[in-house]
Amino acid sequence: MIYVIAILSVIFLGLAAMVVSRMSAVVKNANGPAEGEFSVTSNRINGVLFLIFFVLGIIGFVWSFLYARQFFLPEASSPHGRRTDFLFWLSMGVITFAFVATNALLFFFAWKYQHKEGRRAAYYPENHKLELIWTVIPAVVMAVLVFTGWRAWRDIMAEAPENAQTFEIVGKQFNWIVRYPGVDNNKLGAYNYKLIDNANDTGIDYTDEASFDDFTSTTELHIPVNKPILLKIRARDVLHSVFIPHMRVKMDAVPGMPTRFAFTADKTTDEMRNITGNPNFGYEIACTEVCGRGHFSMRIRLIVEDEATWQAWCKEQKPLLTVTPELAARIPSNLKAKAAKYLDGAAPADSTTASVQQGGINVAATATVR
Repeated sequence: MIYVIAILSVIFLGLAAMVVSRMSAVVKNANGPAEGEFSVTSNRINGVLFLIFFVLGIIGFVWSFLYARQFFLPEASSPHGRRTDFLFWLSMGVITFAFVATNALLFFFAWKYQHKEGRRAAYYPENHKLELIWTVIPAVVMAVLVFTGWRAWRDIMAEAPENAQTFEIVGKQFNWIVRYPGVDNNKLGAYNYKLIDNANDTGIDYTDEASFDDFTSTTELHIPVNKPILLKIRARDVLHSVFIPHMRVKMDAVPGMPTRFAFTADKTTDEMRNITGNPNFGYEIACTEVCGRGHFSMRIRLIVEDEATWQAWCKEQKPLLTVTPELAARIPSNLKAKAAKYLDGAAPADSTTASVQQGGINVAATATVR
């Protein structure tokens, strides 16, 4: 590394000396060159080189784009994602056209209007029509882009439909925790960050009976296809960011400030394997906010499946209250009877805590193995 820095330093000093030398020549000839000092041949060569550089640049630009296409993400697996992609390529098209047009004129003029003996430049102190054209046209184009972008943002960030399937995803150093609402009519239980501990990673509040059948996962999120999904997002410690690239979903997870994102996945995992020709294809949820030394490990699988398969998978899962029965100690006495069905070998309400303590060790050990 030291040798690389030394070589770069030598190159930098050489370039600096060259710049100083050229600047001295410019200052020396500040009053203008004498008649006949310009070389017609050198001007012609420079003009041609401008055109060659432009053509080679365009060829390189096209080649690099075509080569990089193999690394592009496939078509978005959500309607809002395809709309986002359209706006992106529309903006890129407008920018590319303006870039190529202005630089084509720049390099062409350098060749066309090179210095020649007897030629004098013509100056236009003002041209209102030209100024109006180059002001109005970019303003209209920019207004269209801004308006279409605003409409897309408004629609994408609108409230989720009433029939949206709700999930919660919680970021912490260094993994995601997904919470499912169980079978109680798509309703997540309340939470409280003060309740977070080793047995209750997301701080589920068991004074809310809607929490009794909630279950969690740190490895995967299963969602049904062609159904609106509402992700409720929060963070336990530092700033994280939920990113589902194939769905074009991205939203920060901010401590103390819950966020959300609603979307609809319209291609199952199996369909994407057929489309991409990759039998190992899988959606994933990653973190795109550097959150510490273990940031690289913040990723879980996203599995999109048909409604029947998803429902069957959910019924196979056990509520957190079942796999960690010591949490029953946090249930108010007036709700223990309702929670009894979620506890294996639950005792009567007045002795629930003792029963839980007696069987808690074996259940906790089983959960750890899983």
